[in-house]
Amino acid sequence: MDLIHRRSNSSSTGRSNTYDQLRSSPYADVIYDTTSGGEYLMKLQIGTPPVEFEALIDTGSSVIWTQCLPCLNCYDQRNPIFDPSKSSTYQDLRCNNKADHSCVYDLVYGDQSYSIGSFATETVTIKSTSGQSYVMPETIIGCSHNSSMLGRSFSGMVGLNLGRSSLVSQMGKHMQGAISYCFSPEGTSKIHFGSNAIVSGEGTVSTTMFMKKENHVFYYLNLDRLDAVSVEETRIETLGTPFHAVDGNIIIDSGTTFTYLPASYYSLVREAVEKVVTAERVTYQDDDSLCYKTDTMDIFPVITMHFSGGADLVLGKNNTYMDYGEGAICLIIICGPAAPNFGEAIFGNIAQNNFLVGYDLSSRLVSFKPTDCGVTQDIPIDDNSISAASLFQFNIKFVLFVFVLSLIRL
Repeated sequence: MDLIHRRSNSSSTGRSNTYDQLRSSPYADVIYDTTSGGEYLMKLQIGTPPVEFEALIDTGSSVIWTQCLPCLNCYDQRNPIFDPSKSSTYQDLRCNNKADHSCVYDLVYGDQSYSIGSFATETVTIKSTSGQSYVMPETIIGCSHNSSMLGRSFSGMVGLNLGRSSLVSQMGKHMQGAISYCFSPEGTSKIHFGSNAIVSGEGTVSTTMFMKKENHVFYYLNLDRLDAVSVEETRIETLGTPFHAVDGNIIIDSGTTFTYLPASYYSLVREAVEKVVTAERVTYQDDDSLCYKTDTMDIFPVITMHFSGGADLVLGKNNTYMDYGEGAICLIIICGPAAPNFGEAIFGNIAQNNFLVGYDLSSRLVSFKPTDCGVTQDIPIDDNSISAASLFQFNIKFVLFVFVLSLIRL
C-alpha cells in the first residue's frame, strides 16, 4: 500500500489545508532582548510576501501592532519598518463612527510609551508543528505611524490577553485559548499555542485564572488570603490589608519586567526581607528600592508565592533579586504606587524566569513547571502523526521478528 503522511497535500488524503491548520500547533521563536531592558520577543511574519519582525510578547495587552510607513514619528528599530504598499493582502479597516471611515487607535502603556495608528487587516504567519506555516489571513493588526518605546528596538507588540483583537483570540476557539512560554535570561526558547501549549508533568503546579468585569481582558491570579507570600518561614497574610481577595488580586503579565505589590502589603514583605539580611544597606541611583552592598545572593531569603488551589511557587534568587553592579543587589519586588496599570499588583516576567508557564482558557488554569528555559527545547511531534522513518523502523523490526520465529520452528 502507498503510505501517505497525513499532512500531505495529496488529494487522496481527502483533507484540506484548513484541516491541517486545525490539527497543527502554532509556535514561534522567543528571544531575550537585552538591548530593550530585558524583554521577551517573538518572531512572526506579516504581509504578502511575508516580512519577518520581532514583537514584544505581552499578555497584558490586546493589540498586535508594528511600525508602518509612512512614519510621522517612529523610534529606531532593528528590522526594516513595514511598508503596507508592498503587501498584496494589506487592507485598511473601515469604521462607521468617523466621517472618513478610518479606524484609529491610541495606546498608552504603564511606562508612558505609546503607539498611535490605524487598524487594518493583514496576513499573519507563524511556524507550526505540522511543518507548514500557520497562516492567519485577514487578521486585525495596528499599523503604527506615531510611536515611542523608550529605548526599545523591537518592531512592535503582540497582545495576548483576552481582548477580541489579541493574537490568541483571533486564532479561534479551536486553539482553546492555550498559550505557553518559557523565559530565560540567556538562550532562546519557544512560545506555543493550542495543543502543545498545555503544561503538565512532574513538578507542575496550577492555579485558577480569574476574569473581572471591570478589567475583563486581563489574566488574574489570586494570592491566598492567609499566606500569600512567604519569606523563608515567615508567612505574610493578606487578611486585614486591601490586598485581600478571593476572585483575583494580581495580574500575570509577560510584558512587565518586575513584580509589583500594593504599598500596604509590600511593606510587610520588605520588612520580612530586612529581618533576614544583615548586610549593609545602600542606595542605588537615588531609588527607594531595598538594596544591599554585597556580591552574593546567598545572603538573601527564598520567597514563595502561594497562589490559590495550593499552587506554591518557590522562586529562585534570580526571580526576586537583581545584581545592579557597583556592589548593589536589590529586591525586585517593588512597591505598588510605582506600578503600571494604575496600581494593580503584577506578577512580572523576571519572576516567571525558568518556569514553563501555561495559560489554559478552557480549564481556567495557569500552570507553572520548573524548567531550564535556556536549554533548547525540541518541538513536540503531533501524537496522531507517524513518520515514514518510524514506520520503516517498525517494518525492519517486524521482518527480523518473523525471521527469528522461523529459525525457532526449524
